[in-house]
Amino acid sequence: MICIKLTARGVLLLGFLFQFILYSNVYAQDAIDGKQLFQQNCQTCHALDKKLTGPALRGFTTKGPWTDRQNIYDWIHNPAAFIAKDDYARALKDEYGVVMQAFPQLSNEQIDAIVDYVVAAPPPGGGGGEQGVASSAQADKEAANRNAIIFGVISLILALVALVLMQVNSNLKKLSDDSEGIMRPEAVPFYRNKIYIALMALIFFVVGGYFVAKGAVNLGRQKGYQPEQPIYYSHKVHAGINQISCLYCHTSAWESKHAAIPSVNVCMNCHMSISTYEKGPTLYDEAGNEINGTAEIEKLYRYAGFTPGQPWDPLKAKPIEWIKIHNLPDHVYFNHSQHVNAGNVACQTCHGNIQDMDVVGQQAELSMSWCVNCHRETKVNFFNRNDSSGNKFYSIFEKFHNDLRDGKMDSVTVSDIGGNECQKCHY
Repeated sequence: MICIKLTARGVLLLGFLFQFILYSNVYAQDAIDGKQLFQQNCQTCHALDKKLTGPALRGFTTKGPWTDRQNIYDWIHNPAAFIAKDDYARALKDEYGVVMQAFPQLSNEQIDAIVDYVVAAPPPGGGGGEQGVASSAQADKEAANRNAIIFGVISLILALVALVLMQVNSNLKKLSDDSEGIMRPEAVPFYRNKIYIALMALIFFVVGGYFVAKGAVNLGRQKGYQPEQPIYYSHKVHAGINQISCLYCHTSAWESKHAAIPSVNVCMNCHMSISTYEKGPTLYDEAGNEINGTAEIEKLYRYAGFTPGQPWDPLKAKPIEWIKIHNLPDHVYFNHSQHVNAGNVACQTCHGNIQDMDVVGQQAELSMSWCVNCHRETKVNFFNRNDSSGNKFYSIFEKFHNDLRDGKMDSVTVSDIGGNECQKCHY
């Protein structure tokens, strides 16, 4: 009986340890969920330290009615109703000219997680935007590593609990048989025990399935992909410093499915007369090596078959073998003109601050959830017949015009006009 009591205490101790680690994991996960919820629901209109469509959120819990958490719940669940009874919220609406979208689907616990993330988020680093982005990425990586360790410890604890329980069961059965005088054969070695073998197979299946599913989800995603191109082309110099419109080079993005890569003759429109790089900033590659801009222009001339000071024959040109960066699966339909022309979506929304990049890399995840979230939050700029403002593309949606006019809706998103229907993006 003493043996049984000690074993039961061991099980209780392991159970307590498991509950403690599980609670710690849930607490850590809540902090991460707060960041994820912020990115999914708030990031389009709010930043922590600068004004966007709405005000900067850092320190907002010390201002106006937001010192009371219940007021935050009421505001997020129904901003229109809260504005009617609060002067501070009404002043925000007057300042920014819009009413925040309601989020009745968010629970109070999810709102708490978002608020806790905003309160606890570290301030931007003093080293500038790139350092801040790097710090954020490093923090995300460290958080992911912590989670992996926690889940590993939990899995180990569960395995130990299972083994202890099986041992307890075996000891109890042996004690019962001894007390009743029942002779049992010797125990089967663990490596031949079918229960152990089945348990190990189950663990292998679960762990292997997790990594297979994780790999399958990330298949084809290449955020951060930044290949070395045949010619060092600086978007910062062209689109940023020299203010060349994106549509000058990527003309088909305005009225075609594909943005397309400019042909050599588009480059030569300017570089027939610009043969040296003299007035721009010093260029560096990712390794910090200085780039000779004039030498890169000479590479363009070799592709174009052009010799400065002589007439150029475009028939001698050969295509530049640019490496494509942004790729979508074959079963995904994406139309640039639908977004750039009809939707008035800025290039930076998907491609990042392209005007600040020397070497272009993929900035966005370009996953299904990323696209769907954008469709849910992007407001539609309807055409207004009274002053001819807005987008004529959406003039056919007369019902939404009437609902907006009658106060039945305060805004219309891409999702409301079918932007999240499966056949919109999938063949």
